[in-house]
Amino acid sequence: MKRQKYLLDTCICAYILRGKYDLNERVKAIGGLENCCISEVTIAELKFGKILGQLKGGPKYVEQHMELLIEAVQVLHIEPYFDVYADERARLELAGTPSHDDFDLLIGCTAVAENMVMVTQNVKDFKNIKGIKIENWIPEQ
Repeated sequence: MKRQKYLLDTCICAYILRGKYDLNERVKAIGGLENCCISEVTIAELKFGKILGQLKGGPKYVEQHMELLIEAVQVLHIEPYFDVYADERARLELAGTPSHDDFDLLIGCTAVAENMVMVTQNVKDFKNIKGIKIENWIPEQ
């Protein structure tokens, strides 16, 4: 039987890198990082966050940890999902519920197209995407 795959949003990856919320245990519970994927968009967002953090005086070790995470998961290229994104963006616009974050919409459409569970703390950014399955692994605060 094929295991469920999970698409990790940028915020989840950032929390994993910081060792927050026992997410490493959660990843183990779903079969490990081999059942997790990230979008190329997430890599871009993580790299931006790393640079911004360093410019603000944050730790430099983050890059090494980030590269290890990227190597441990399957990275999904975004080009195959452009048509899904375009269809969904048009649907949301016509429905009066446009996405306010095109990156999140592209990531969410990737999860739908690949029948993955979208793992995010930002449920509101994804909830209007047709057919999406969402899990929030971060406890309410």
